[in-house]
Amino acid sequence: MQIIVNGIKQDLPSELSLLDLLKHLQISPKQIAIEINLTVINAEAYHTHTLNEGDQIEIISFMGGGAHAS
Repeated sequence: MQIIVNGIKQDLPSELSLLDLLKHLQISPKQIAIEINLTVINAEAYHTHTLNEGDQIEIISFMGGGAHAS
């Protein structure tokens, strides 16, 4: 199965859940947001959402920090 993750083509076995993909990519499911085909996926659905051929996935991680105003 071929999908696109953050603009990069990935060849993967079929029948993967979103959580399986995160494990494959060695990405912790904590503090990230995932969009598949322009739809944001709720974190509770990562283990049940099955990926499909051609899915376009964006994984965004949250970062702390920023400027401190004085």
